[in-house]
Amino acid sequence: MTLTELKYIVAVAQKKHFGQAAQACFVSQPTLSIAIKKLEEELDIKLFERSSKNEIRITDIGQQVIEQAQKVLRETQVINEISQQGKDPLSGTFRLGAIYTIGPYLLPNLIPRINESAPNLTLIIEEDFTANLSTKLKQGELDAIIISYPYDEAGIETAPLYEEPFVVALHSRHEWLQKEQISVNELVGQDLMLLGAGHCFRDQVIQACPQCMESNNELTRTLEGSSLETIRHMVAAGTGITVLPCTSMMHSQQNHDLISIKSFANPQPSRTVALAWRKHYPRKEAIQQIIDNIQQCQLPGTQSIR
Repeated sequence: MTLTELKYIVAVAQKKHFGQAAQACFVSQPTLSIAIKKLEEELDIKLFERSSKNEIRITDIGQQVIEQAQKVLRETQVINEISQQGKDPLSGTFRLGAIYTIGPYLLPNLIPRINESAPNLTLIIEEDFTANLSTKLKQGELDAIIISYPYDEAGIETAPLYEEPFVVALHSRHEWLQKEQISVNELVGQDLMLLGAGHCFRDQVIQACPQCMESNNELTRTLEGSSLETIRHMVAAGTGITVLPCTSMMHSQQNHDLISIKSFANPQPSRTVALAWRKHYPRKEAIQQIIDNIQQCQLPGTQSIR
């Protein structure tokens, strides 16, 4: 039994597909399949059931083995992290995840600061949904993730970074153009475009105005954008209005004349952006370095939390 074999079975369990698991492990499918078969023979059990339609089902005993394999791989990662801590915690690789609605707007400001304050620290960036980033954080595939509250996971610590208000984006010919501020309740009945399911920002907008989904028309359901930028372009096209985190408009120059940004009337809906990491992650100096640099970015419209 080898760590490589354990890595392979965990990848298959996550992907539910041998070909995709092989790609994730950067090996050929035959290489991965042979290694897993070898492990099954050594343990004298079946870890996976394979159907003729390439469907994968984890056996009951296989599930127990895979859960233990994940623990072993996490502990192995801790050994590597401790080793790095003994050298220089601000050198080497740091794997940072960020949700889609934060990464594009924070990272252009953060990366130059990291390059200057910790020149030997190499950032590897990954964007994804909160749920996927959280899984990778727990499994040791990421060192820290940038998310927004609420976020409460066992074995994970968090630190608030900044508070970010939401704004309304509408077409420059919209009837609200002369309004200085928008009440949350005014969104009800509007052609409101939101991100698709899985984005926590969508959930936060709905939480701020639950009546929007109760009274909204077919447009919201059929034209959900895959990114904030896609939705912003639809606003410029006059398709509808949307709610955005204020930082998403910082560097948006395209279609600028076609979009008007309005603030919300008090109480303004907002989100708290935070950093999350494993409680026993040994490179505490690297975590603090990330926190300090993010708070020093002082993105327009946001309020740092110290």
